Amino acid sequence: MQAYISIKYHPDNKNRERIEKISAALAQCGFETVCVVRDVEKWGQVTFDPRELMQKTFDEIDASHVVVLDLTEKGVGVGIEAGYAHARGLPIVTIARKGSDISTTLRGISHRVFLYGAYDELVSFFTSGGAAPNKPATSLRRERLRQSSVEPSVERSVESFGSPQLVEA
Repeated sequence: MQAYISIKYHPDNKNRERIEKISAALAQCGFETVCVVRDVEKWGQVTFDPRELMQKTFDEIDASHVVVLDLTEKGVGVGIEAGYAHARGLPIVTIARKGSDISTTLRGISHRVFLYGAYDELVSFFTSGGAAPNKPATSLRRERLRQSSVEPSVERSVESFGSPQLVEA
């Protein structure tokens, strides 16, 4: 399954370590990850006009099974990506360092919210099913899962959760 990592953009890549650690935590749980700054823009080596970049971003979100928002820092792009994912019926998992300010609107569209102190807590959270949504996927999402040849057990896990919850390490 693919997890899209949404995170505030910095031209100097000052949050590169955070991106790599979040990606590594998800990979330990069996997720392939995509992050636009890393995989599309190649850490600033490739540039696109804004319209083309947003289309590539939306394409990557559409190809993903879950969207992981890192809200340690606020960013307009993160909000745009979250709104797009929500409108498409994709499950959203929000993570942030303890003490981060997460808006009530982003909490409202998140299937899970996890506040962490250290990166190793992300591995525990994701291993315990934290990246699996706890709200039913839309019929569009279920169809996309079927078309991507995801094993039935994975599809059931995407659909079989209850109400939103806040988890704090």
